[in-house]
Amino acid sequence: MSATRVVVTGLGATSPVGGDVPSTWSALLEGRSGVRPLEEEWAEPLGARIAARVAVEPSETLDRVKARRMDRSGQLAMVAALEAWADAGLTGSAAEAGIDPERLSVAMASGIGGVTTLLTNYDALLAKGPRRVSPLAIPMLMPNGPAAGIGLALGAKSGVHTPVSACASGNEAIALGIDLIRLGRADIVVCGGTEAAVHALPMAAFGQMMALSKRNDDPAAASRPWDKGRDGFVLGEGAAVLVLESEQHAAARGARVYAEAGGAGITADSHDIAQPDPVGAGATRAMRFALRDADLSPGDVAHINAHATSTPQGDVAEALAIRNALGDAASGAVLTSTKSMTGHLLGAAGALESVATVLALHHRTVPPTINLEDPEDVGLDLADKVRDLPEGDIAALNNSFGFGGHNVAIAFRSVS
Repeated sequence: MSATRVVVTGLGATSPVGGDVPSTWSALLEGRSGVRPLEEEWAEPLGARIAARVAVEPSETLDRVKARRMDRSGQLAMVAALEAWADAGLTGSAAEAGIDPERLSVAMASGIGGVTTLLTNYDALLAKGPRRVSPLAIPMLMPNGPAAGIGLALGAKSGVHTPVSACASGNEAIALGIDLIRLGRADIVVCGGTEAAVHALPMAAFGQMMALSKRNDDPAAASRPWDKGRDGFVLGEGAAVLVLESEQHAAARGARVYAEAGGAGITADSHDIAQPDPVGAGATRAMRFALRDADLSPGDVAHINAHATSTPQGDVAEALAIRNALGDAASGAVLTSTKSMTGHLLGAAGALESVATVLALHHRTVPPTINLEDPEDVGLDLADKVRDLPEGDIAALNNSFGFGGHNVAIAFRSVS
């Protein structure tokens, strides 16, 4: 474990259940689903005609002229980043906020990138010719567009990064943020994930993989991790951002601290491009590495926000991995999946769930997993209602796993 402690000083989010962190957190505690029917004409022939769109459109928050120069994923990322920056007690650019721009980094992930910009411009090319393709198409569709936009808005000069590791991307950005601070390359990192892929092509492609729930007649009940009636995940969109700082930097400016970002574990399955390792070996190693990196023991873990997407194979493999990683201490950790309410935000999932994990430690309260009507016997303490966490020094894990066999676990510690 590095001698440099990394702390969380700001949180931002725009999600299917809320337009900011307070509304999102409130909805999670209430067990409110953000899954709704798709009303667009293109959705009619699809097998899965439900999704979890953001609760508040980014156009209601951002300057409309600037927003038109960003892909939807970039818009969502900017909304979350500006909220997190302000929540950390900072205003304006880094220089205006008294932050050395050369000590500020951005790590903003995306699993797919600007897919809506790409497909919209391709349609324009086919229908009306090359002169109707936007001159901004490339900077809008490139996966690093959201990170670059945030870097420009805040004046970050230490580095701007874009981890792309499917559904583990958001957590990998947080892991990178921890490393950048520990390595002395930055004092403060704005990190997280964004995704906006609710579009006919991704929906059709996931549907062809038999990955999506087809519970079209009951959208709010479609995402049901660990429930025996689960039939696939629900595609969601949104963004979430954490402001990470070295403890020394945060203390020097009197920043409020939510939790410590203790460490991370990153592994690969090398098993299959889409299917999880059925015994969860890579996920097990990721959690063990995160605990070791944070100088934690399994008994310190009081809570886990699981990846648990509501797929038949993935949920069971992760439960096995948790039991293997924590051993006898696994039964003492309260487990939840906020995807039961938000759907699966792909590259933004880990970031949003890290926000929820940090708040669970901060408030000593775990949101429920909804739709858990007939749970699998996975040998773990599944939270089907709001649960309290104990006082004292405790820790929590947030897991994210992605196509390609990517596994990332982040370990957070409570602060007094």
